[in-house]
Parts: sequence; structure tokens; C-alpha cells
Amino acid sequence: MKKIFSIVITLYAINSGLLIAQDVPGVAPSATTNYSPYPAQDFPNQVLFGDTHLHTSFSADAGMLGNTIRPDDAYRYAKGETVVSSTGIPTRLARPLDFLVISDHAENLGLAPALASNNAELLATEWGRELSEIIAPRTVESIGAGFNFWIEGMLTGVDPLEGTNFAANMWQQSTAAAERHNNPGGFTALIGFEWTSVPGGSNLHRNVIFRDNKALADTIVPISAYDTQDPERLWDWMEAYESSTGGRLLAIAHNGNLSNGLMFDDVTLTDRRSLDRDYAERRMRWEPIFEVTQMKGDGEAHPMLSPTDEFADFETWDTGSFGPDAKTPDMLPKEYAREALKRGLAYEESLGVNPFKFGLIGSTDSHTSLATSTEDNYFGKVVVTEPTADPVRFEEVIIGRESDNPDVWIRHWQSSAAGLAAVWARENTREAIWDAFARKEVFATTGTRLRVRVFGGWDYTESDLTRSNFAEYGYDNGVPMGGDLRAAAAGEAPNFLIQTVRDPDGANLDRIQIIKGWLDGDGETQERIYDLACSDDRSIRSRRCNGLVGNTVDVEDASYTNSIGEPYLQAHWADPDFDRNQRAFYYVRVLEIPTPRWTTFDAKVFGVEIPDGAPTSIQERAYTSPIWYTP
Repeated sequence: MKKIFSIVITLYAINSGLLIAQDVPGVAPSATTNYSPYPAQDFPNQVLFGDTHLHTSFSADAGMLGNTIRPDDAYRYAKGETVVSSTGIPTRLARPLDFLVISDHAENLGLAPALASNNAELLATEWGRELSEIIAPRTVESIGAGFNFWIEGMLTGVDPLEGTNFAANMWQQSTAAAERHNNPGGFTALIGFEWTSVPGGSNLHRNVIFRDNKALADTIVPISAYDTQDPERLWDWMEAYESSTGGRLLAIAHNGNLSNGLMFDDVTLTDRRSLDRDYAERRMRWEPIFEVTQMKGDGEAHPMLSPTDEFADFETWDTGSFGPDAKTPDMLPKEYAREALKRGLAYEESLGVNPFKFGLIGSTDSHTSLATSTEDNYFGKVVVTEPTADPVRFEEVIIGRESDNPDVWIRHWQSSAAGLAAVWARENTREAIWDAFARKEVFATTGTRLRVRVFGGWDYTESDLTRSNFAEYGYDNGVPMGGDLRAAAAGEAPNFLIQTVRDPDGANLDRIQIIKGWLDGDGETQERIYDLACSDDRSIRSRRCNGLVGNTVDVEDASYTNSIGEPYLQAHWADPDFDRNQRAFYYVRVLEIPTPRWTTFDAKVFGVEIPDGAPTSIQERAYTSPIWYTP
């Protein structure tokens, strides 16, 4: 009886993958048997979707214009709970996010909630008392006057609350909210803020993201535009934080399309010196990723810069400015991501370091505290543009209002219901997500949750697409998005494995494309687009899908069907035009079939006319971080 019982225990141990260290009667022990392979695997095995750019009432511009939702409710909303918007509308997400960064503006952080609560520290200052008296009637006019009073103070460049503990106290309230809602493995609340540099009305904003917890984050007060407008001084501040705390930071630049040519300039901001190796190294240390798409337009490409790209003119903002002057065409090459990636290759050739070797993400930049990124649930850029039948929803001037020049006005119907940051990670934690940002294993979507996986190497074959261990094989034999390929041997060319799956609750896929940029033998930058997989059995001719996918959008009903396109597409591709002596990058762009734009949903729900010039449908998309080749 004793022997039978011992054999049953052994069988159970084997079947459940356990190792039995002690001798079991009747069975020879084994010190090497291990049934489960997974403890040894450490490669990223899940994609997480989140927003790295959300503003609450703690942002002075959002709070002074009617946002009453504090960080706690913004986190609750991102986690899938119902929240009542600042205009009284109950709302929730169709699906929770996996992570969120509340990136409230550092400049007078927490000003509006402090005014609402008659904060003693604020009212102890002459400026605070004067602002409180201006907004006291709580009318539209008084609120507007209070906002303008704050803006005028901002333009002086002098913090009216300098010398008080106001900023530190409000920052600690913000970090406390992040700590309350951070749930490792379930939902990640990364700590962050926005540094809001606008020299001369040019957007140079950065979102600063901590890898760390509240204890380390609270050792500082966020740097603001009152301290400096220069990104290099921001990097100094980040370096000082890391040196003093042992913590980790990175910054995410965004909206190069509103930078008036400064985001990817050829010279530094303050002393106007040519970019050098030190600048390139520091920029890529502190800014490994770029927010390429969001509410204030799409920044991947521009039709004037990429005239052979039929999909380059997407949600384009190329006239807007925060300042009084209209944009000029010579600014465009220094504003868009693809052009910067190309110019980075030339800089690497001359400096030995690429200052524009960044990965790509998307996020919302919502100032409503509501991280909405889908067309059917878009709650606007700011509170005044939340869902309503009032024509202001479409016609409100949200950029350039201070200018008499309509050439720099952007109206709200031009806003994009975008976007999301997608990361490949091993677990849903601050550390794992931040590390994915740092190594650039990330991709951007314009708001949907389509999934993209890319590997680049030298020896992949088409049969590798159907491997049961696709991801493991990809990592073992190449590099993922954000990675580097080096020194091709004679006769070799980069091979890529790409798998894409549609958003489970969204639209089918139209096509997979690779965008290649390279530095030719004459030192000139070039680009080329290759369609790699086309839905609906379309062939590829001259590197393009033969014909458009079609459009099933019913404008009056604000609906579409998945009767066209494919739920998933995949491709193996080797560069047919590769020159092993030329620097290059490759990133993947995936297009969905057309679906109704948010303006079309609004027109149906509220019975209003779609604004002149507004497209009725949109082809949502994803952009992966590049894979670079260096000779």
C-alpha cells in the first residue's frame, strides 16, 4: 500500500510540473527534469495600451477653462469606471486602459482646484487674491478674464507663486493619486508631468515620465517653463534628479507640427549652435521616444515632404500656431517624424551619433480628464468642446485664438480623436512599461487597439510566420521594433517578420506597409514605401496594393461593415533594394479600412451638419518604432 501511494504522488508531481527534491520509493529521482518552459522566458509577451498624455483640473489651462475632474477620477475613468464629465455627462470607456500617465502642466500645477477651495497658501499671495477676485462671479466672462490674467502672468516668464510651497504641495497631491491607483499587474499609474516650453509661440513641450514611486518623485518639484524654455536645461534637471535619487526619467516630445520648425531644428534653441555629438547623445539618452499622433494632428508625414505617399495627408495640422505668425513651408522638414528620422541618418554619418533615433507612440493630450481615443466616444480637446448639439463643438477656435490672422486658426472639428501608446512588455508594472519606452519597443495607434509585432534579422523565411514559437524565435534570431541591425555581410539583406491583428472590437485591416528611409551614396536622404500585404486578395504592383480597399461607411447612420478587409495580415519581406554600405531605417505602418470619423458620429447623434471640409470617414492606423541598419 505504501509503494502504490508513493507512485501516485510521483505521477501527480510529474503532471503538475513540480520537481521533487527528495527520494521517492520506486522512482529514480531526476535533478534536471523541468516540465514548464515559461520560467526561463523573459521576452515581452503581451501588448499593453495606454495614454501617456492626459490633463486634469490640476493643469491650469484645463482647470481655468472649466475642467473640474481631479486626478483620482481620471484614473478611475481609465480603469473603466463611469465618471460624470465636467459638463455633467455620464461617460465611460468601452474597455479600460492598461496604463495611464497624468501629465498635468507643471506651470502653477493645481491652480484651479486651489482657487475653488480657497487655498490659504494661494490666497496669502497678492497675485492669488487678485485672481480669486477676478473669477469670483463665476460667470463665463469672469472665468475668461481669469484665464487671460493667468496667461498674461505666464508670458512674463516669472512664476507668481515663486517662494511658496504651493507647487510642492500640489505635486505631492498628484503623486499621491498615482500611488493610490497603481496596481502592479492590473493597472499602472506612472508618475509624470508636462514641461510646457513655448518660446515665441512655438511648441517644444515634453512629458516627463518617472520609472519611480512617490517617495522618489516627491524629492523634487517639477521643472516648469518659468525655470527654462530650453530642452537642454530640462535634460540638466533630469540628470540632476537621477544623480541625487538614483531614480530614472525620460521625456517625450510631441506636436512637432506646432513647433514652427524648432522641434527637429539644425541648431540648438538658446545659443543657436550647430548640433554636435554631445547634443545628439544627450537628446537620445533623455528622449528615446516621440509622440507622433494625438488630438492636435498627426505628425508622421506631410504630403509636401512625401509627395509619393498617398496616405501622408492624414489629420494634418500645418497652419496652426500658438503664436501670432503663420507657418511657412520651410518649417515643415523640421516638424515631422519621418523627415527627422531621415535627417538623423545624415547626422549619424557626420557626428557618429543620431540625435533623432526615436521610437513612436501616440496619446490623447485630452484636457478633459477623460482618456477617450475612439471616434464614437470622443469628448473633445477641452471642456468647452465636450459633446453637445451647440455648433461650438465644431467651430470653437482651439489654436490661434489670440491672433487676428485666420491662417493660424485651428477649429475644433479639425481635432483628432487620437491616440494610444502601445508597449510590448512582460508585465503591467511601472518598471516594465518604462523599460519598454526606454528600449523603444513601442508603437503608436491613432486610437484603436490593433496589434502589430515586428522582427528584423538576416535569416528569417516566410515559413517562420507560422511557427508556434513565433515571438521566441523572433527574439532569438533578430531584433524587435526599436532595435538595431549592424554590418551586413556581402549578399545579405534585412528580413522582416510582421504580424498584425485588428482591434477585437474594431475595423478590419486594409494593408501592411514598410516605410524605408536611407542615406544614399551622395549623402542625400531618401524614402520609399512598400506595401507588403493587401487585404481581399489584392495583388501588389509597383510596390503598392492593386486598388483601394473600398469604403463601407454609411454617413447618415455613422456605421460601417467588416465585409471588406481582413481580421489579420502578416508578411515576410526582404529589402530588394538594400545596399549594405548605406544607413537605413524601416518602420511598419498598418492601415485599417475606412470607418466613420467623430464628426460623422456627432452629426448623427445631435442632428447637426458635418462641417465643410471635415472628412466623413477616417482610415485609422498604427506606426511602429523603426528598426535601424548601421553599416
